Order: sequence, then C-alpha cells, then structure tokens
Amino acid sequence: MTSANDTREAILGVAADLLTREGTDAVSTRAVCQAAGVQAPILYRLFGDKQGLLDAVAGRGLMSYLAEKRGMTPSGDPVEDLRRGWDLHIGFGLAEPALYALIYGSPRPGAGADAAKQAAEILAGLVHRVALAGRLRVPEERAARAIHAAGRGTTLALIAAPEAERDMDAARIVREAVIAAITDPAPNGSRRAGDDVVAGAITLKAALADLTVLSAAEGRLLGDWLDRIIDG
Repeated sequence: MTSANDTREAILGVAADLLTREGTDAVSTRAVCQAAGVQAPILYRLFGDKQGLLDAVAGRGLMSYLAEKRGMTPSGDPVEDLRRGWDLHIGFGLAEPALYALIYGSPRPGAGADAAKQAAEILAGLVHRVALAGRLRVPEERAARAIHAAGRGTTLALIAAPEAERDMDAARIVREAVIAAITDPAPNGSRRAGDDVVAGAITLKAALADLTVLSAAEGRLLGDWLDRIIDG
C-alpha cells in the first residue's frame, strides 16, 4: 500500500519534472494529477493548492542543492571557499533555471522557510570562517547580505540572457568586486588606515562565543564595544 509520503514524493517529482521541461505555467494541478495518477483531492490534501505545491517543489529543490553545498570540503583558504560557494550557486541556477527562478525570482514570506534558513546558515558559516581568519573588513551579517544579493541578482541576470549571450566574465567581475569589498587580500596585506583595527575587532567578535574567560555579562559588554569599533 502506497504511503502518504510516497504519494507526496511522487507528486513532487512529477511537478519538478514539468517545471524543468515546460516552466511554471505548466505546473497546473490538473496536469500534475494526471501525470502522477492521483485524484485532485489527494493533491489538495497534501499541498493545499497550486501555490502550496510550488512552494514544496521549491523547498525540495533547494534542499537538494544545499546537500551538495554542505559536501564542499574546506580548502584551507576561507576566501577561496567563498568563491567556490558563489560558483556553485551560479552553477545551480544555470543548471535549473526554472527552479531557481521559482525560488529566488519571486520570493514570498514563509515559502520554503526551512530550506531558506539552512541556505542562510551555510553562507553565514562560510563568512564566519573568513572572519575567524582575520580577513573580513565588514560585519559578518553585512557581508552575507552583500554576497547573497549580488549572487542572486547575477544568477537571475544570466538566466534571463540567451544562453549564447551569457557573459560569465561579467559574473566573475561581480564576484571579485564583492569579495574585494568585504575581505582583505591576505593576512597582513595592504590595508587602508584603520583597517587593521576594524579587522581585528571583527575577528575578535567572531571568536567571542568561544571565549570562556569572560562571564556572560562581560561577553555582552565586549561585544557591544566591538560593534562600536566595527560600525564607527
């Protein structure tokens, strides 16, 4: 006897296949039910409506991509790992343009919340490693927002262009511009006046959770002072 989970996965597989081959408009409840061999009430019971089905397809696709990203072995150079993460993100978008556009083209609050949270945590982890290495020149949250916004915009722009006209060199220019804006080229490398202090504050802030010599109150106070140095 087929379980509800098996039925759900079968419906999602059919919907994802239709999305890949024919785009979002092809993912109608009628077409999905027919291809999956189920009655409409079953689909509505599992997903609520077409939008609920699309949200589930988006979440499933994003989780599959995140599994690949989690498998990325650190290289020893956290800035290079940021590049690899960026390139993996671009590659996912170009390999699955309809799915990527569904996930990132028209985001809705709450849609795919678990997968989106995990994606943010992976990016935050990459950025945190750069901070611990003393190579981040802006606050971690700001760096992650900049990378996410630039990577998403670049990928959507590439998807919108005809395949023969996609300018991958332009995408690399954007990648390097973002990395140059948020990181130092190398430890003890060329820095602007005052950057050593800010970079040191960012590094210490990144390691603050692991400091056991401070009380919780002292840690919060030091964190506040570091934030003032970073933002000032």
